[in-house]
Amino acid sequence: CSDEQDYSLDDYYIDIATVENPDNSTAFYLMLDDNTRLWTAATELKYYRPIDGQRVIANFSILSDKEAGSAYDHDIKLNDVYEVLTKDIFKITPATQDSIGNDYIYIRDIWIGSDYLNVRFEFPGGNQMHFINLVTDSLKTYSDGKIHLEFRHNSNGDYPYLNLTRIVSFNLKSLKTNDADQIDIVVHTREFNEPVNGIYNLTYKYGSNS
Repeated sequence: CSDEQDYSLDDYYIDIATVENPDNSTAFYLMLDDNTRLWTAATELKYYRPIDGQRVIANFSILSDKEAGSAYDHDIKLNDVYEVLTKDIFKITPATQDSIGNDYIYIRDIWIGSDYLNVRFEFPGGNQMHFINLVTDSLKTYSDGKIHLEFRHNSNGDYPYLNLTRIVSFNLKSLKTNDADQIDIVVHTREFNEPVNGIYNLTYKYGSNS
């Protein structure tokens, strides 16, 4: 008997991850949201050099496990990748209010993974580039002790030709404080299927036990 796991290239996994690639190399780490760290020992994307911090949906096969105490958990073969729009939180001002927009949208799923707020959304369009942002507005005040953010959509006047689905990840690290290991977040949206604006309550856990 052997404790080693047998892996096959015919077996593959699909998961969201954050790229660790400070050297802009064709070989890099992928950090899954459960803190599993993968090394791209082989790849089908010969010239792919993702930027450090890029969020991706990766299709990969596990080649081998690493011993406990290693710098990473598995060697993998990267089969394919979809780059997820990755952005920071935007501090809105009166001057940027119009460009940020506040057009309707459908929210299909919203969750926090690792240090990112992830949103799968749908919008009508097909002819113009749309802009998506997560904003904080200092002119709006709340008394519940939570951090309130707004998911904003600017359709650029696009004609509703098709319903398109996308995913975006927003980096939440700027919200961390030294005196807590988690914070409560409220995300406000303007949705087609809501009689009033949608409200999503989430908890961002970033302490040692998160």
